[in-house]
Amino acid sequence: MGVLKRGLKKLHSTLKKCRKVDVDKQVVRLSPDIIPKGHVLVSYIIESFLIDSNHPDFRSHTHYWETRQIVNTFLELGYAVDLISYRNTSFRPERNYDFFVSARTNFDRLAALLNDTCIKVAHLDTAHWITSNHYAYRRLFNLVQRRNVALKGSIRMIEQNLAIENADLATVLGNAFTIESYAYANKPMYRIPISSTIEYEWQKRDINSIRRNYLWFGSGGFVHKGLDLVLELFADLPDHQLFVCGPFENEGAFLQEYHRELFETGNIHPVGWVDVNDIKFKNILDQCLGIIYPSCAEGGGGSVISCMHAGVIPVVSYEASVDTNGNGITLADSSLSEMRDAVTRLSGLPVSELAEMARETWEFASNTHSKESFAQNYKEFVLNVLLQTG
Repeated sequence: MGVLKRGLKKLHSTLKKCRKVDVDKQVVRLSPDIIPKGHVLVSYIIESFLIDSNHPDFRSHTHYWETRQIVNTFLELGYAVDLISYRNTSFRPERNYDFFVSARTNFDRLAALLNDTCIKVAHLDTAHWITSNHYAYRRLFNLVQRRNVALKGSIRMIEQNLAIENADLATVLGNAFTIESYAYANKPMYRIPISSTIEYEWQKRDINSIRRNYLWFGSGGFVHKGLDLVLELFADLPDHQLFVCGPFENEGAFLQEYHRELFETGNIHPVGWVDVNDIKFKNILDQCLGIIYPSCAEGGGGSVISCMHAGVIPVVSYEASVDTNGNGITLADSSLSEMRDAVTRLSGLPVSELAEMARETWEFASNTHSKESFAQNYKEFVLNVLLQTG
């Protein structure tokens, strides 16, 4: 970590002198302690090197820390790294690179500019854009059929791209759902399970007192992530409690349509946006048996993973791209009837069985979706795949 810390200190000092520079046009250049073995271009979250790791934004999403770790992996192995923003539309390579690692955005443009010997790696943190956008529009269509309303701005659209076509190989944060969405391209894909913004020590809870309490926790795109379905479900389950955590201020049309369910239903508790590192969020997790998250398409389901780190049992759609490891429920079609059956069935299990499921959920998340496991998996990928390919 010494190389990275020295590089960050120098970088932060430089950035104080150029705050007005557009971050999307910046290039962060980092070198190892030795003469570089080669050079790597990374196009991802440049902000991960422009803000402190204690900043709320840094802790709001896994891709900040994961960008740092990807860069640090190459530094530790003796490679110099140039990091740019995935939104940088003006960068043109001025040197040859051994490896190119990039999210989908801007991949096509950059891949065409690189030297022929460069190995190009697509870092896939969402489902394929055709799959994701198709399922998202289907959710909107279903909402129109149920409530005769079309909501604008409540799904997450992914820009069209040919990242997988232009890549030599890919890393994938999600599970089989995400991998399958890219299978048509017939490119080698390697799973690197998503990390988590939070990790907790195991803590026993009074399962019997919370067995009918659930949480919906997500970012923008409420229809995309199934909050509409969850509100309709719990409005008809008065003996169950639902806590709702998400950025309400960004979805005015959704709030207007679901005002009754969200703000006028006694068993539904509108929390709004929460900092996952705040004790308020941990207190909510401690009150909930499960998280219900019927998203229509994800690349790893980071919000669910965060909750699993507290032993909160997942009730998720297959498309949420989260493995429950047998200690939760994976929904087949996320219909209201299926979700009702899943929630009431889970709540009705014996306390001893629920306690065991909660403990095993925590163990699975701690072992599979930690910063330590991500770092180990990514380093093994570089050593055993990339360097062997190169």
